[in-house]
Amino acid sequence: MNKYFKGMLASVFVMSSFAWAGASDDNEINIDQSGDTLTLYIDQVGYGNKIGGDDFSTSSSATTITGSSLTFDIDQLGNENLLFGTLTADQSTFNMLFTGDANSWDWNIGDVGSADSTTIDVDITGDSNTMDFDQGAVASSERLDLDLTVLGSSNVFDVDVETDDVTWNWDLTGSSNDIKTLQNDGYYQEQTVVYDGDNGDIDINQISGTCPTGITSCKGIITLDITSDDATIQISQKDTSNDS
Repeated sequence: MNKYFKGMLASVFVMSSFAWAGASDDNEINIDQSGDTLTLYIDQVGYGNKIGGDDFSTSSSATTITGSSLTFDIDQLGNENLLFGTLTADQSTFNMLFTGDANSWDWNIGDVGSADSTTIDVDITGDSNTMDFDQGAVASSERLDLDLTVLGSSNVFDVDVETDDVTWNWDLTGSSNDIKTLQNDGYYQEQTVVYDGDNGDIDINQISGTCPTGITSCKGIITLDITSDDATIQISQKDTSNDS
């Protein structure tokens, strides 16, 4: 087992505790953190990299992160990488890099606390990756800028966003990819899709919510640039606050 942790800087460091738990043969970091203005760098290199628990069950040691003005830079290099956890983070930026096959990213931001002004930039290179990302749902989530770039095949991605103002851009190159995305209950929703690959299965749901006071126009925008044979694309765009 190898545990690797690189760098932790904070201009204001209110309270933060980090606990490392062992695995039989993997790189593993478990984080329990609360505090503001934290800059965190993590590089994991090797086979079976892992940050957080395995699922949302009570028995797992899931990563729990709470704070504002956070900046995370996470690189996982190798096969079967896992990034998992729940976050409550206002005005925060997350940069992630995954290189390898059979990677899994499962994050839930703002399910139990405010998650305003979030910026996320993700680069994935490899095959058979899974991504399950949720933001908003229950608590306040005002603004999200999410960018995803993927080079690989046989990926399965599920992205659910319930944010007032969201810009969601994804650029995917590869074949046999399965993408499902929901933008729900936002007054400004923009999604730009660049897809280059065969046998793609893409489902896009964009559902406007209620315009806030002072906003006269709620809008949803979807821009597609598709280069593919044998692709199936389904788009549902609605001016209602109800789920699809």
